[in-house]
Amino acid sequence: MSGGGAGHGGGPLVIRGARTAAGEQVEIAVLDGVIAEVGASVSTPAGAREVAGEGMLALPGGVDPHVHFNAPGARSHWEGWQTGSAAAAAGGVTTVVEMPLNASPPTVDLAGFQAKAVVADSRVDFGLWGGVVPGNRAELHTLARAGVIGFKAFMSASGAEDFPASDELTLYEAMGTIAELGLPLLLHAESDRITAQLAARAAAAGRTSVRDYIESRPPAAESEAIASALELAAITGCPLHIVHVSTARGIQLVAAARARGHDVSCEVTAHHLLLTDDDAAELGAAAKCAPPLRSAAEVAQLWQLVSQDETLFVVSDHSPAPPELKLGDDFFAIWGGISGLQSTIELMVSESLSGRRVDAVQLPRLLAAAAADRFRLAGKGALAPGMDADLTLIETGTERLLSRDELLDRHRFSPYVGCTLSARVHATYLRGDLIYHDGQLVGPPRGQLLRPGQ
Repeated sequence: MSGGGAGHGGGPLVIRGARTAAGEQVEIAVLDGVIAEVGASVSTPAGAREVAGEGMLALPGGVDPHVHFNAPGARSHWEGWQTGSAAAAAGGVTTVVEMPLNASPPTVDLAGFQAKAVVADSRVDFGLWGGVVPGNRAELHTLARAGVIGFKAFMSASGAEDFPASDELTLYEAMGTIAELGLPLLLHAESDRITAQLAARAAAAGRTSVRDYIESRPPAAESEAIASALELAAITGCPLHIVHVSTARGIQLVAAARARGHDVSCEVTAHHLLLTDDDAAELGAAAKCAPPLRSAAEVAQLWQLVSQDETLFVVSDHSPAPPELKLGDDFFAIWGGISGLQSTIELMVSESLSGRRVDAVQLPRLLAAAAADRFRLAGKGALAPGMDADLTLIETGTERLLSRDELLDRHRFSPYVGCTLSARVHATYLRGDLIYHDGQLVGPPRGQLLRPGQ
């Protein structure tokens, strides 16, 4: 029997002795890239590779529907499919859905979709979001036929000139079309009226610090935008998903709408759960994001709601940028975006091992199942017979400080460097094939383009 994760290539596979998030010791049999059996004891397919999983935590491969790989085009040097998907594989993530902006052209029409699909040389399976911008309503049907997982729009400035924010009329009309298509609309929900005016006021007064930036994007800007979006979604019947919610009030607004029977959901990023505004003040550019990091009291409330809401899930919102865009004294001018794809699962498992803020039994939902279910990613998100054999084996029991040298994203500029982790991704499997093992990528990229329900 080979050591945990060793041995690779196609064919049958049996992992023995790993434990699940519920604490059960199991064996997992894989045949033709699909999980054939999970149990205390499983039959061994002929010719199966056998992997020793003793001492390992087995989780379904992570499903992260919020990443920015930025290719093709002028911003490809910000990240890229090869480096971004390598970080995913090293972080135990086997499925990503890539955002429509920052690539050039953006994914707002068929040409943009095709341009991105051609260059997506990915080590993990992937889907693509289409974009909603003023003037592209006629393209939404075409993008749906091409296979986008859904659509993304901004209620405040995106930072990318070729992906402008959507005004209320654009959203209202797009929601009507998207409702007909039966796909979700993802929204960056911050009130542009509030954030733009507060930012202008700060600039006029020469206030450009980290704290000034955070104060220009207050919790009220998020809750006002979410409430407005929920009203439009209720009128149009559009399935709605609010990305990177940073406040308890935002989650509560979504939960209340869902209780009224509306098809709405939301997500929380790892950085909004693990970092605070005080961390932003200390870390600087590595921790700039929108919405900004919140107070410790707000973070504590987020954790409570994440533990209670069965539809919530955790994403990375992985959004790297070159070092030169992270320099300067004007925090408003610094590019916002946090690189955390490789670390999200290790951070969340470490939190569960600490016993403080999340129970391990919730990890499969938070990191895989809820997102796969919400966005109809067939075969993804669970260690169960008939599902794709996407899984990660995680070492626990030893502590380390996260080193920059471990990171595989292009610029390795992460706010988590130096954090204490008690979990390490040891091996990652995609449809039964080993793609990462003990610090090394394995084999060529073999990720497949996913479409909703397929």
